[in-house]
Order: sequence, then structure tokens, then C-alpha cells
Amino acid sequence: MEWILLILIGLLAGTIGSLVGLGGGVIIVPALLFFAALFPEYSHITPQVAVGTSLILVIITALSSTISYTRQKRVDFPSAWAFFLASGPGAIVGAYLTNFFAPGSFFIAFGVIMIVNALITQFRDRLKSNTVKWDVKREFTDHEGNIYRYGYHRPTVWIGGFLIGILSSLFGIGGGSFMVPMMVVLFQFPPHVAIATSMFIMFLSSIVGSITHFIQGNIDWIAVLLIAPGAWFGGQLGAWISARISGKWLMIGFRIVILLVAVRMIIQGLA
Repeated sequence: MEWILLILIGLLAGTIGSLVGLGGGVIIVPALLFFAALFPEYSHITPQVAVGTSLILVIITALSSTISYTRQKRVDFPSAWAFFLASGPGAIVGAYLTNFFAPGSFFIAFGVIMIVNALITQFRDRLKSNTVKWDVKREFTDHEGNIYRYGYHRPTVWIGGFLIGILSSLFGIGGGSFMVPMMVVLFQFPPHVAIATSMFIMFLSSIVGSITHFIQGNIDWIAVLLIAPGAWFGGQLGAWISARISGKWLMIGFRIVILLVAVRMIIQGLA
């Protein structure tokens, strides 16, 4: 029974994660902690193990999504590498910091970070006049011939990317829940391009963070094997659905998922 649930969790996490650029960690981490409380055979899963296991699965979801988004010509690879050079080192630091979190404080911190993130995306339209001045300008043409003009500011990317790397590896969510709002709010990336590009950044950063968690022994490989198939197919499914939904609806879905998970985690942390 448990293995069926884990496969379905992987499918749900992969689909939602790919659809709105989360990577699936916001589903996988709470699910693993729920399993730890519900099933004795999973009682060894601590927040640290949940985070490390989630990052391995984020690699799978992000790779699957990136392949699909690349076929759709929506991944801005030059910008992705610029963001990764900042987020990669941060992922190493974040993986190390997980050792200092107690379960209750982890749940509450996880929920608060998600709520803040949802609020940022909610008010992103009002923040357009305060966007950071670009020192790198980008022009992107998708497979339908649509041309997007946007850009980014290197120092802001270096600082913001490093902090995002820390938070993503600390909470096992891959970084998309922070990276997408930064791209959309500060740098005016089109949502479809931001989500697709974020998945590739997540793929790279999660590899770096996972190595640190592996060294620390924070990975449940049985859970990885059971969740991975669903995560892979979910990543493909989410990318397919994403190509058929407007940017507005993508961001609405993004906020709903974030808020639901955040409230659940805070309640669990206060219990």
C-alpha cells in the first residue's frame, strides 16, 4: 500500500513541480515527513533525510522537465548558467545547515518561507516599476516565433542566487519557488521562460546539494526508487500541460500550491 502512495506522490510532485517551476520538493518533503509519522518503517525519516531525499528526486523531475522544455525551445541556457554559478555554492552551504534544524522549527520555517514567496508573486505586478536595471539584456524567441525581451543584473543574480541556493538546499525544494519570482519580479522574464529556465537551474543546483547530503547520509534510497518513476513521468506531464496554459494561470497555480503546503507545515510545526 505504501509503495503505491509513494509512486502517486512522485507523479503529483513531478507534475506540479514541472508545471509551476517548483521541482516538486514542496510536495515531497511534507509527504515524506507525513509517512514518517504514519508508518513505523519510515520513522527514520527526519527533516534532514526528507530534504536530502527530496533533492535527489528534484534532480529527476528537473531533468525530465528540462528535456521537454528544451524541445519546446523555452529554456534560456545562457541565463541559466549565470544563475547557477551563484546558486550552486549556496546549495552546498544550505545542505550543511540542515543539521542545525529541529523538526518543529523546520516545519514552521518551511511554511513561513513559502508564504513569503507566495506574497511576492501575488504582488509582482505592483513591483514592476521597481525592477532592477539590467546590465545583461536578453532576447528569446520560442518555437511559435514569439519574441521576449528581458534581462538581468549580474550583482543581484550573484547575491540572490547564492541565497536561493542556500534556502533551496536547506529545505529540499530545488529553488524554483524562489528563482521563478526573482526572474519574473526583478528581471521581467516571461513566466513560461522563467519556469522552463528555472527547471534547468534546479537540475544543476540539486546535483550539488545532493552530493553534500549524500556525504552526510541524508538520503533514503528506498523512497527514491519508489518515488522516482512518478517524478519522471510527472515532469514530462507538467511540461506538456504548461505549454497549453497562459502565464497568468501558471502563476495562480504556483501561489495556490505554495499556500496550501505552507499552512499545513506551520500547523504541523506548532502542534
